[in-house]
Formats: sequence, structure tokens, C-alpha cells
Amino acid sequence: MLPRSMKTSLTILCIATALAGTACNQKAKEIKASFNEQTPAMMADKIKKTEAEWQQLLTPEQFQVLRKKGTEPAGSGTLLKIKENGIYQCAACDLDVFGSDAKFESGTGWPSFFQPIAKGKVTVATDSSHGMKRDEVVCSRCEGHLGHVFNDGPQPTGLRYCLNSVALKFAKAQ
Repeated sequence: MLPRSMKTSLTILCIATALAGTACNQKAKEIKASFNEQTPAMMADKIKKTEAEWQQLLTPEQFQVLRKKGTEPAGSGTLLKIKENGIYQCAACDLDVFGSDAKFESGTGWPSFFQPIAKGKVTVATDSSHGMKRDEVVCSRCEGHLGHVFNDGPQPTGLRYCLNSVALKFAKAQ
């Protein structure tokens, strides 16, 4: 049995840890929301196609990930090891979504970024599939599934945008 003073100290520590976690989660939510903001010009730039049109345009792997919300196997993506400067674009509509300056090695097996290239380029939506609740990252222009975002990334955002290589194209800087 723990002494009363130790129980009190542990309780205070637990409460402080929970409050810090809540503050971190709240800050991450604010950052995600700020990147969701879209201007009227961005809204007018939306691309709408039928599933049949997307199927004609995309490879089977791209269609599975971008339109059916699939995931490529960890470590299999062609963009995972790229260290060059450039822009990562949505593979379905060529929208610039992430810059190489925000890419980092997360050790997860998927390309990871701590923020999109600019506000309004991606949208974060709720994904309740597979018996869990996650934040899905979609292209703001064509609504293609790019991956998910988590609150365990590096500063300055504390976010980890964990993306599928097959959902992206890389344009090397000139």
C-alpha cells in the first residue's frame, strides 16, 4: 500500500500529464483546422469525375488508394526514400500538396510530412473505418485519399501526415 503523500503525488502527476496531452491535442486540432481553410478560388477549382472516369485515368493501385481509400504496404512506396528538393503532388489531379522541406523520416514505412505546402491544399476528414477513428487526409481539389494525419510528428506542428506514395507524384526542383 502506498503512503498517502505518494498517492497524492501520483494523482497530481497523472492529472498534469492528462492536461498536457489535452493541450497538445487541442493545438494539433487547431493546426489541422487552419490548413483546411479554402478560398473561394480553391472551391471553384474542384475536380469532379465519375468512378469510371477515375478508373480510366489512374493505375489500378492508384485507383484503390485514391478513390477506394486503400493503403499501400509499409515500406513499398517509391517516394519513401526520396531526399531531393521538390514538390509532392496529388497523383490524380497534379495539385501541389506537400513540399520536400516538410518531409521527415518517421520510421513508419510511408512518406511523412509535418505540414502541407499551403493552406487549403489538403482537407482533414474523419475516417471511422477498420473499427477506429482516424484523421484522413484528402486532396482538396479532387478529394482523393492521400493517407492519414497523426499528432505524433515533429515541431513546429507536432503533426505527422503519413501518406501513400502511390497517391503522390514527385516533381524535382529545377
